[in-house]
Order: sequence, then C-alpha cells, then structure tokens
Amino acid sequence: MTQTPTQHRLPLRYADFVTLAEALDYAAGGETGFNFYDGRGGLKTSLPYAELCERSVATARRFQAMGLEPGARVALVADTVAGFAECFFACQYAGLVPVPLPVTVGLGSRDAYVAQLRGLLDSCRASIALAPEEFMPFLMQAADQMSLAYIGAFETLDQLPKADALERRDGADVTAYLQYTSGSTKFPRGVVISQRQVMQNLSSIVTRGVQIRSDDRLASWLPLYHDMGLVGCMLAALTSQRSVDYLATRHFAMRPRLWLGLISRNRATISFSPSFGYELCARRIRHNATDFDLSCWRIAGAGAETIRPASLQRFAETLAPAKFDDSAFLACYGMAECSLAISFAPVGEGLSVDTVDAETVANDHRAVPVTGHDANRTTEFVDCGDVLPEYEFEIRDDSGSPLGDREIGHIFVRGPSVMSGYFNDPDASKASLSSDNWLDTGDLGYRIGRRVVITGRAKDLIIVNGRNIWPQDLEWLAESQDELRPGDALAFAAPSMTGRDAAVLVIQCRLRETGARNELTRRLEGLVRREYGIECLVEAVAPHTLPRTSSGKLSRSGARRDYVARLQRQARARSDSEEAETLAASNARSQYAG
Repeated sequence: MTQTPTQHRLPLRYADFVTLAEALDYAAGGETGFNFYDGRGGLKTSLPYAELCERSVATARRFQAMGLEPGARVALVADTVAGFAECFFACQYAGLVPVPLPVTVGLGSRDAYVAQLRGLLDSCRASIALAPEEFMPFLMQAADQMSLAYIGAFETLDQLPKADALERRDGADVTAYLQYTSGSTKFPRGVVISQRQVMQNLSSIVTRGVQIRSDDRLASWLPLYHDMGLVGCMLAALTSQRSVDYLATRHFAMRPRLWLGLISRNRATISFSPSFGYELCARRIRHNATDFDLSCWRIAGAGAETIRPASLQRFAETLAPAKFDDSAFLACYGMAECSLAISFAPVGEGLSVDTVDAETVANDHRAVPVTGHDANRTTEFVDCGDVLPEYEFEIRDDSGSPLGDREIGHIFVRGPSVMSGYFNDPDASKASLSSDNWLDTGDLGYRIGRRVVITGRAKDLIIVNGRNIWPQDLEWLAESQDELRPGDALAFAAPSMTGRDAAVLVIQCRLRETGARNELTRRLEGLVRREYGIECLVEAVAPHTLPRTSSGKLSRSGARRDYVARLQRQARARSDSEEAETLAASNARSQYAG
C-alpha cells in the first residue's frame, strides 16, 4: 500500500489495547491495512485501516439506528471481502456481537449449506444477518420465516439510515464475538470470547508466538470464520498494525500457487496453513518452484489440525528451489475455546519431530523416544513448543489424575484467554469447563516439561483389544501406497457385527478396474494386520467424496457417519431382499399346494 500525505508510520504496538475498537482507532493513524485479491491474483480491494475505521463507525451508526439491545448478535457470512471486516468492526464500536458464519466452497449441496446456515442463525439467536451479494440467495432461504430485525447484503448497507451519533459500547468485559467451532465432532457450538480474553491472547501471539516486527507483512487464504483465520491473522495483524494480503479460500483450493505468488510478489513474511495446505502446494507446484522467491518467508506457521511432518517436509523439498527455508516452519497449538493460541514452538528453529516407540504408545500409553538405530516400529509426533506462560496445563488420565512427562492422556488448560462458555448451551459448557475454569480441550497428548505434543483428538482414538491406535498412523500407511495421495484416507472406529468397535479405513480410490481396487484394499488390510496387529476393514469410495468440516479439514466423524449410514442401507436392502425371497417362496408353496 502506498503512503499518503495524511498517513505516517506508527510506532509499533503489540496488541496492548483494551478492546479491538481501540486497536483499530490506533491502526487507523498509519499506512497499513487489508488487501483483497481475486481468483487470478489481481488486487480487487485495498482497505487501509483508516478507511476501515471510518466505514466501520458509519456502519455502527446504522446498526444503532435499528434500536438493537447491546449484545445482540449480528450474523455475518464470512467471505474474504472488505464488507465482512467492516461489519465485524462496526459491531465492536456499536456494542453488538459479530458471529462469523461459514462460506460454502462447493463441498456439498445447496440444501446442506442452507440447513447449516439456518442452524447457526437459530443457535446464535441472530438479530441481523448479512452476507455478500452473491450469498444472499442462501441467506434469504436460511432465514425464511425467522424474526430478524434486518437481512441484507454488505454492498447495500450504505443505503440504511444512521443514528445521529455513535454511542460507543466497547469495554474489556464486553463480548467481542462468537466463534463457532468447526463441527468436526458434533454440531458447531458458539464460543463466547470477551474483549479482555481475545486481547490477552493476541498480545501473547504477537509478542511470544510470532515475535512481530515492524517490517512484517502477512498473507492468508485461511477462512475468516475459522479461529486461525479470524484471530491468528486478521485480528493479530490489525492489533499490531501490520498489512495482510488476502486470497479467498476457494481460490486457494483451485489455484494454490496464488498463495505462494502473493508471498513472493508482496514479500510477505508471515503466513500460516494447516498441513493439507502445504501438501496441496507441494502436489500442484512440482517443477515450477523457481517461479517464486520465498526467501522473505520467515514464519510458515502450521496448526489447526494434527501436523503431518511428511507433508511439511515434502513442501520444503519442493519449494527449496524457490529459496524456502524450512527453519521458517513454526508449529503451534490452539483452539477457539482459548481465543486461539495455547503454545508455540521457538521461532527460527523449524519443525521438531518426536520419534517414539509405537508399541509402547499403543500398549502402555507412553511416548518413549527412539533413535534411528532402534529396530522397533516407530511413530512421529510434532512438538508444538512451550505452552504460553500465562497458561496452566495438565495431562490427565481417564480418572482425572495428572500424569508425568511423556505419559499420554487428556490435555487440560487454564488461563486468562479461555472462553466463558458456549453460547446458550450450559450443558456443553459444563461438560468442557470445570467450576474452577479448567478446560477439557478434547485433545490427547503428552508433555515434555512445559512443551506439549499433540497426538490426536480423544474422540478419534481407535481402541481395539485394549490397544490405542492413532487414526493418522493408519491414514499415513494408506497414503504411502502409490495409488493414493495425501488426504485420500480417513480412519475411525465403527460398530462391527459383534457389537464392538472395529477399525475402519476409508480410501478415495481413483482405480477404475474392480480387480485393482480389490487388490489395493486387500493389500492395505494385510499391511495394517502386519504393522499394527489388528484387523481393519478397508473400504474404497469415489474420489472427492471424503467429508470435510466447515473449515475444510477432513472429518473422521463425518466419514464414520457416512460409513454407518451405508451399512444401514445395505442391511435394509438385505432385509428387504430376504423378505421378498420369503414371500416368493411362500407364494410358490401356496400355488403348489393349490
């Protein structure tokens, strides 16, 4: 962005503000802001923080003219556009609560997306619902027969009347936003985050996590309805007065090289992605790495899901000709229930992978390190670094007792940025958050001093004959086959004919010949039997059919649900067939007797 006579370079402040509105007030005095790029990599909209502040205040006056009570929810379809940012910060000034809603990226039907929006609008008890013009048909259908004060498009808000003056309603204890979880385990729940909680976490992110500098610039394709995209990128950038170059998630999915192009062309220094984003780039770029210069990229963050070391290593090898330095990798751990960040690995040291004995993990629930000379089967977990100093954390066993170093159990945390609860869901809040504010993260892992290593989601763990099997181990085994690619497998536990849970591995198979598909599934069943000592049913499905969460991550719970539904349909079909055969035989006997 170019400097104008009315702008000047601000002294860097590290998110040391009371509220998000106060942070925007300060950032508006500088030269930085948000830049939105289209599906061809061209600049579509430039939104300096000075303009964002002006437009957000004007929109806040329009919201207040509607006569809404303080704390009323404003549902925002969170497409990567300037209108979302304007409305989000208008809520900060007006004392309303923005609720980012997911954007469909072609994963599933229109009806499913509309049903999702309807469920979220009802869950958050929205008073206003807004979307980009192109999403209005979805939003109008979802809000049909709902009693909302206003439904409209970002682009037409300037036609609404304004209150005579803005009544500022920001304060440390005011709710800053509702952040819906991805819904990977159940229907999404709205995490309630106050200004005090998010500002405390943002301060830790920019000072300890990424160690923000005055010459930093961010680039992002992460969805703004996801905690890493909203808090880790948009809010972290604004509260440290840094610029962000945005690419819509759907454009990244179609052309991942656009992300690398933004970083290379604009000399971005910080950008984050889940493992699958790095893997997608490595697959698509191949021999064209020299099209980019990634020597500027000092922090390549990795999080939002269990980090796959192999995916990041492939990315580093593929992009080495583009001057990508793998010491830029920065593993982190966090979740919406903690505003965002819980831990960060050290800046500049790259990925630290803990190689442990797989049998001890499975049988004894301990992570015993091994060297390359050990003959035992191993598994790899990424060290996500030190838990932030303001957090207490414990690894607990199933009975709730704290465990020692390298003992695998449930991860609990307590700290100043932990949510106050789930919106309008006291039962879920009580189940996750104790009376003394310890949060059950739902994750499993182990500690090494104050460092934390994540092994997976507790609900994803496959338990067969008393052995703990990590689904990612089965998935990595499948994806190592020549016929499959990363992201082509999901493993989970599902009911078997005996009534007990059994291991199931669903693979996206591109092989058209039935014999070849059957050979692949038999081979994988044999590999799992030999490597892990368990029986595993391998099922091949068509490409592009594995389910994903609203944030784009592969969903094991969704795959399990689909698998169980297929079994039920097959059982009904068998039952109907057997009934038809019985009826036919009975008719034949009757005719013979006659």
